Amino acid sequence: MKKITHAVIPVAGFGTRMLPLSKSVPKELLPLGNRPAIHYVVEEAIAAGIKHIVLVGHAQKSAIENYFDINAELDSQLRAKGKDALADSLNWLPDDVTVSMIRQGKALGLGHAVLAARPIIGEHDFAVLLPDVVLDPFTGDMTNDNLAFMIDAFANDAHSQILVDNVADEDVHKYGIAKLSDAIEIDEQSDTNTSFKVAGFVEKPNLADAPSKLAVVGRYVFSNQIFDYLTNTKASVGGEIQLTDAIDALISEYGVNVTTMRGDSYDAGDMRSYMQAFIYFAQQQLAEDE
Repeated sequence: MKKITHAVIPVAGFGTRMLPLSKSVPKELLPLGNRPAIHYVVEEAIAAGIKHIVLVGHAQKSAIENYFDINAELDSQLRAKGKDALADSLNWLPDDVTVSMIRQGKALGLGHAVLAARPIIGEHDFAVLLPDVVLDPFTGDMTNDNLAFMIDAFANDAHSQILVDNVADEDVHKYGIAKLSDAIEIDEQSDTNTSFKVAGFVEKPNLADAPSKLAVVGRYVFSNQIFDYLTNTKASVGGEIQLTDAIDALISEYGVNVTTMRGDSYDAGDMRSYMQAFIYFAQQQLAEDE
């Protein structure tokens, strides 16, 4: 199979968990250290081999698209002042990487947001990266770990991949939890990517009812067939089209794998977790500058 080179990043949400900060600044542009959160997500995609990134946005979030564009006036002023290195650092996207934006139109859930990218994705298989989730860029190797591993695994066996990670008992109720298809022993201390079949997912279960402690992290690699399932998925809770419903249909017909995560992730869409992540990213960058 051809290696996946397309990715979808849904950025249409208003970020209610991040108010009042997100009232005027899109949550995806809130800083982690000296860069906005979405910068790291896009860097991760590029490191994994993605060449075309589709942002699924909203009319009020054009600032995200602008961030990835070249500001010709700013570039000219910086270079006129001899600040070529700073100007170069702002134009950091590789020449062979394209960022496009398409509007979701209506707020009908994550599944609808992914489906909205279909006119650009076309017949390609693709990855989905949720911008609230930022993987630690200071440890590990994003050219081989996590998303890159999932893309390679998909190329080998054509099974869609979903990234999962062990969570603490008290956090199980916050996440979609994987139900494993076999009696697989999971080493909670392991720090390697491993891919295996999943039977389904249980959304935010109580600990006593949870089939495992493997929570969905926010990285997916999908066969293009997911679009057909999303098209046929009926709106459910809150009138939204749920991505998990389409995944369940994909599991039943083609099978889906989960990939255990390597390293750490941060929820940049939750105020408490965001502030902790900001401190960590800032500390890492300050240490690099010393």
